[in-house]
Amino acid sequence: MTAAAALTAYALLSHALMVWAGDQPWAVAALLAPLLLALGALALQQRHLPALLACLAALALLAWIGTSGQAHSIHRLYLLQHAGIHCALGCAFALTLRRGATPLITVLAAAAGGTMTPELARYTRRVTVLWVGYFFAMAALSLALYAWAPWWVWSLLANLVTPLAVVGLFVGEYALRYRLHPEFERMTMLQALRAYRRLSPSGARRS
Repeated sequence: MTAAAALTAYALLSHALMVWAGDQPWAVAALLAPLLLALGALALQQRHLPALLACLAALALLAWIGTSGQAHSIHRLYLLQHAGIHCALGCAFALTLRRGATPLITVLAAAAGGTMTPELARYTRRVTVLWVGYFFAMAALSLALYAWAPWWVWSLLANLVTPLAVVGLFVGEYALRYRLHPEFERMTMLQALRAYRRLSPSGARRS
């Protein structure tokens, strides 16, 4: 409950900063630097050099914006962060659907220790497809709102609607899974997260 309240407060604060101070260098750093640092730490842990270099380049861009007076164009950087992350996740999930690969949700289900039946394998593949559709749909919506809606509407999507949509998709899929397939072994979202963290870097890249 405390974590949910903290995340809600952070989302509201981010929305307020984007709407009322989004072009200020200090606000840019507050909004984007924590995520880039977290992604950089993950890339370093996974020894993924391209991702680490991309994070370092993005941090350097933030520093340049803060010292060059170019903060007036920062809205495009916010857009790039939101739409770009969703496109990257969509591509990452989609690559696991190619011939000869194992769908990412299937990998997570197997890593959680459950029995991988043919029916569960088919179901987890469909869930992987669902996540691919979600990520690309969110990226498209982000671009459309940026182009045709007021800035505060786009900020609302990025800071409030996006996390709620992710939670809603997780909860909705979880409820639907055991309504349609009560025979499946129960796996919570926390177990799925732990399963992902148990995957080796090499295994994750192969999958």
